[in-house]
Amino acid sequence: MRRLLPLVLVFAVHASIPSLAQQGSSTEQVQVSPPTIQHVEPPPITATFEELDKSGDRLRAEKSYLDALDYYRAALKKKPDSALTYNKIGIVELQIQRYKEARKDFEKAIKADKNFSNAYNNLGAVYYEQKKYGSAIKQYEKALKLQPEVATFYCNMGAAYFAKKDFEKASLHYAKALELDPDVLERHSRTGVSAQLPTPEDRAKYAFVMAKLYAKSGSIDRSLEYLKRALEEGYKDIGDVYKDSEFAGLRKDPRFTSLMESKPATIQE
Repeated sequence: MRRLLPLVLVFAVHASIPSLAQQGSSTEQVQVSPPTIQHVEPPPITATFEELDKSGDRLRAEKSYLDALDYYRAALKKKPDSALTYNKIGIVELQIQRYKEARKDFEKAIKADKNFSNAYNNLGAVYYEQKKYGSAIKQYEKALKLQPEVATFYCNMGAAYFAKKDFEKASLHYAKALELDPDVLERHSRTGVSAQLPTPEDRAKYAFVMAKLYAKSGSIDRSLEYLKRALEEGYKDIGDVYKDSEFAGLRKDPRFTSLMESKPATIQE
């Protein structure tokens, strides 16, 4: 299996170097052994499709991505039309930023199963990572057409619209995602949406929109967290928090008053 071998560090002890006579036939050296490397055997020829696929899942969970690819590809030889396995290969390739290869394997998954909504969503994720937001949205739409009640698809759509600075559509899709799964936005907010927003102004806007969505859903703690981020990023329209109806419940919380009183002096209402 492919492995990048760590460098072997060799230390020679020079504090008091003996003469050749004192040394005899050897020098005093300390060699630090390389760390033990977990050895993964090549995919067994006799293994079944199910065994190879399961091993690939385990290796992927252990972040042994290249080994996982080997096992998934061996599984495909047993079952060449497995849309699920092509999808898994694409996910691994996306995780190691092999976007071109990931796109091709998600397309193969779709070719094998035209109704595979996850593959459309994942293909959209490739385009999103490549900052091709229009193409990403088209794939997310296909996924939603097949499964209109999946919160992740709406969340991904919201992220793509936000990256395009279409804040109204982003908010609508985020709101639907939150309706289907109250925790989905929190999970996705940690996985790269803000990384696609290059300016403090965009990140501030994103934080404010998230604060509004959580306030509307009654998630006061999360709303306050994002409102604080909006303040820290210098959101210029922070005064809207006193006007927007979504924040009506939040404004009754004493923590809201304390937070707004502590806003930076540069923030003007």
